[in-house]
Amino acid sequence: MPKLVLFCQSLRSDWNNGNAHFLRGVLSECWHRGFDVLALEPSDNWSAANLGRDHGPDALAAWREAYPVLPLAVYDPTALDLDQVLEGVDIVLVHEWNTPELLARIGAHRNSGGSYLLLFHDTHHRAVSDPAAMDALDLSAFDGVLAFGDILREAYIRRGWARRAFTWHEAADLQVFTPRPEIERQRDLVWIGNWGDEERTAELREYLIEPIALLDLSARVHGVRYPDEAHRALAQAGIDFAGYLPNFRVPDAFAEAAATVHIPRRPYVHFLPGIPTIRVFEALACGIPLVCSPWEDTEGLFKPGEDFLMARSSIEMQGHLNAILHDTNLASELSRRGRATVEARHSCGHRVDELLAICRALGRDLVRPHTAAAQ
Repeated sequence: MPKLVLFCQSLRSDWNNGNAHFLRGVLSECWHRGFDVLALEPSDNWSAANLGRDHGPDALAAWREAYPVLPLAVYDPTALDLDQVLEGVDIVLVHEWNTPELLARIGAHRNSGGSYLLLFHDTHHRAVSDPAAMDALDLSAFDGVLAFGDILREAYIRRGWARRAFTWHEAADLQVFTPRPEIERQRDLVWIGNWGDEERTAELREYLIEPIALLDLSARVHGVRYPDEAHRALAQAGIDFAGYLPNFRVPDAFAEAAATVHIPRRPYVHFLPGIPTIRVFEALACGIPLVCSPWEDTEGLFKPGEDFLMARSSIEMQGHLNAILHDTNLASELSRRGRATVEARHSCGHRVDELLAICRALGRDLVRPHTAAAQ
């Protein structure tokens, strides 16, 4: 069977680590197709350290509720034996949230005779917002880059950072993110996201806090890294702040609300047009009506106005939310269309198909006869 190894920051923790969402889904899809998979995360990673500090050791094991069988090794970076870990491996994925030192070690191992395909997975904006940071990375041993949008892929090619670069969007794990009609509606709106780094403070006030307050909606917010001023603003608007929510429990939170919103961080709007966060895929997969603050779907992933509504101002956001809450036909149609689009084009199953096609383009066919028959 094909063997895939993933180096990530954390699979256990999604505390300010949205990359865990997609990577869990992709590995799960590969495992169900008969792949031998292994994820490795460093024992000193930032996300897991913060989750454990805030919520205790049980929180680091909670992800097993949704992914009970995925093989994971938590390793000591000073004792990592790459010869042992990478023996007999067909494909190695290295996510961008790893240290330059680890990338260099894996690259040297590949150059010393490793026969696996080596791919760098980038889901961050630094390649266009901070190119000097990318200039410091040596990706010469990597066979290609998996970039989560066309504009990012083009940056790798234009700057000569990689031999080959491919667009590989994020997606929803449909085994986890599904509508939950059996759950009773409890509020008008839920927003799930982190405050974080002043990258969308003004946007959160304009497209979330102000519309909720002016419409007098019952609303809940989940997330981490909220400063005192954010807590005060939410409280003044009558918004219930519920703190950290494990991502695999997000479908329940969506089911309890009539609508949600997507408010991308400013660097993604300015530097990476066409790339939504994974929350768009997950919300639509759960069938909750979605309203987005401005972002340009330049890559044609969705049909704005049909899969979700776009608000260009606080007033438009208020109008869209009010319409969803009072027009059951509009709400049900948005729910139906959004879910159908994800099912047709944006599941982790689709992304694994794309990954296999990329591997074939790089000269490695990972769908062996007995594996293909098992699908």
